[in-house]
Amino acid sequence: MPNSNQHDADPAADANAYDSPARGTRSGAEFQEAIRRRAQEIYENSGRIPGRDLENWAQAEAEIHNESGQSTTRRPAVVVKVEGVQYVGEYESGLAFGYTPGEFVAGDQVRVRFDSGKMYVLRPNGQHLETTIIARIG
Repeated sequence: MPNSNQHDADPAADANAYDSPARGTRSGAEFQEAIRRRAQEIYENSGRIPGRDLENWAQAEAEIHNESGQSTTRRPAVVVKVEGVQYVGEYESGLAFGYTPGEFVAGDQVRVRFDSGKMYVLRPNGQHLETTIIARIG
């Protein structure tokens, strides 16, 4: 695996479960834009509290899905911030080689590599957590 796409990143949050965008009458891009707008409103209405990006996004996503009458599927995910962009990566619990939420602490530097829609996060034990990128925020 080449290292040309390897970056240092800050874990933005360690999400035990993340609501993935459901598909239905709106396109994925339309859902993402509606969620982004709502998350911005939540951020502004809550006093622009820094470090709550994931919580604001998850709340906005749930609200948008509830408004549309679509259900969401809970999947484990991690969120890292690279060069001002937060990446949400879902992972398969059974293939996570013992990964437990909380291994990454918000603000600590971690090594991340991107390859074909995947994000590989280097864990403290030296193993990589393979995720599928489901959202880019920012």
